[in-house]
Amino acid sequence: MNRKKQMIVILLIVVFIVIVFLFQKQWLKKFYPRTYQEEVTSCETKYKVDSNLIFAVIKAESNFDQNAVSNREAVGLMQIMEETAIDVARKNAIELDTENVRQELCKIDKNIEIGTCYLATLLQRYESKEVALAAYNAGIGTVDGWIEKGMIKKDGSDIENIPYKETNNYVRKILRDYKIYEDLYKMEIKD
Repeated sequence: MNRKKQMIVILLIVVFIVIVFLFQKQWLKKFYPRTYQEEVTSCETKYKVDSNLIFAVIKAESNFDQNAVSNREAVGLMQIMEETAIDVARKNAIELDTENVRQELCKIDKNIEIGTCYLATLLQRYESKEVALAAYNAGIGTVDGWIEKGMIKKDGSDIENIPYKETNNYVRKILRDYKIYEDLYKMEIKD
């Protein structure tokens, strides 16, 4: 490559880097959207769970696909198991058609409400975001067992010790995405 072509390539790379730097926030918002803002804000208020955490869970669980179904049959935006949905709805007086739970969980507002209510319950139970997220992924019984056996601390200060690799990565991913959401949207005023 001759010297003139090299200079053009270098100039193009520099221009690209400058553009990426200047538009980084707008670019990141495409990967970290606040889709379903109205429903999330409503649940944030009702259940006292930070909307950035709700968005981080939705992103990790379904990447905002309301019809997502996991290989374990968890359904919707926040990937809720049918039995969990029935239990959460019953304990918290949330209206749920128990004959059609799967269809109900594909409804945006219903899924976000049940998922956020469940997350609020876990946050209250464990008083630790890290441990609550581990329970959201691995289950309450599993996490209680880890705590009882001393495998993890109830305060969440040793998340690196979470024994399930999937759950360990899950908690770290959500905490990372939660921080990104906080940083991206901290200056915006909520409606």
